[in-house]
Amino acid sequence: MTLEAGICPNGHVSYPTHPRCPDCGDPQDETVDLSDERAEVVTWTTSTATPPGVREPNTLAIVEFDISHLEYEDTFVRAMGQATSDDIETGDVVEPVYVEELRDPDVGIKSANPESTDWDGYRWDPV
Repeated sequence: MTLEAGICPNGHVSYPTHPRCPDCGDPQDETVDLSDERAEVVTWTTSTATPPGVREPNTLAIVEFDISHLEYEDTFVRAMGQATSDDIETGDVVEPVYVEELRDPDVGIKSANPESTDWDGYRWDPV
């Protein structure tokens, strides 16, 4: 699984991808995979009142990927997600780690077709 950020023809990069670039409105017709990149924690919080099926406590972090080596107009892109540890601080370096279940699929809101819902994704793991 990839951690894809969208790129428009003007080199603006955003996560998650969008049909149209949030900066200029052009279509995002290209992507870059961030799953092998490292990022820095910009801010974080720990939630102790989580939705059904989500671990408690649940530490969330906004991280910033430095993509200057990829030669796009934007040199940084931010993403939000769960951290693998409650021991995380602003400035920590993290890497994305793929997990099959970010929440328990048998608890909480269920769709009419549960097989159509993806529960996998990435967490931020301190390096």
